[in-house]
Amino acid sequence: MFVKHKNNPVFGNRETGTLFDPYVAKLPDGTFRMDVSTRKDNTLSVSFSDDGVKWSAPRVTLAPDESAGWEQMVNRNCVLRVGDTYKMWFTGQANGNSYIGFAQSENGLDFKRVCAEPVILPEAPFEGESVMNPCVLYEDGVYRMWFSAGETYEPNVLCYAESKDGIKWEKSPLNPILEKNERKDYEQNRIGGCQVIRHPVLGYIIFYIGYRDIHTACVCAACSDDGVSGFRRCRLNPLVSPSEGEWDADSCYKPTALYDSEKNIWRLWYNGRAKGFEYIGLAQKQGDFSPDDFE
Repeated sequence: MFVKHKNNPVFGNRETGTLFDPYVAKLPDGTFRMDVSTRKDNTLSVSFSDDGVKWSAPRVTLAPDESAGWEQMVNRNCVLRVGDTYKMWFTGQANGNSYIGFAQSENGLDFKRVCAEPVILPEAPFEGESVMNPCVLYEDGVYRMWFSAGETYEPNVLCYAESKDGIKWEKSPLNPILEKNERKDYEQNRIGGCQVIRHPVLGYIIFYIGYRDIHTACVCAACSDDGVSGFRRCRLNPLVSPSEGEWDADSCYKPTALYDSEKNIWRLWYNGRAKGFEYIGLAQKQGDFSPDDFE
């Protein structure tokens, strides 16, 4: 099981304001990079840590371009380094709709938009008014994106698309690839915001948000041989749930996880909410997942 860190929340306070939807990567030098959304100025920021617990002050990496018409605010991003270039897919929101945009950077700090228009828009009926929360892997020369779609306040389903250049995307005919399971109390309302990690035994593990109701969320996981079909829910779900009377008493959202093979430990960061405050927490699981952990 995942155990919440004693120093939670590990990132965010009244000074930073609400921080949400983290995306964590481990850098070649062993440090951690967290890309995160900042509510007070509707920007995207980055922070760094030596241990995943103590984080540097957030630095803005991308601010909204209100003149574009589709991004009065930017949030919910992922950053992937391919060669010497940092590539960012982000969510732009305006007029009740959400879209996915694309930006790049040479130093990983200052990002510039590659396209003036979104690279993914809501089109299918199940995508509703919004596509958001991109998670991208680069495998065998192909960019693979998992994203949320549906309503703007909270999305409803998870979808998948592929691209050769990170700009022109082809959505899967299998979409939506993962939907709520009404038999599971923890996700009977909807699901959203995911991160996908390739696993040597399980194929792909998808960490996602399960919603008991529109205001109550927890962190869940499933696995799939190809990351697109045949998902099996984790028997340990929900992995992380709200703790009564604590900083995350109302909801636990958007997971981002890393496995440390040397220490045989999973680290999972998420944003927790209590009333109007939202910060980043850490939970850890000793030992790897096994096939028996999934239905």
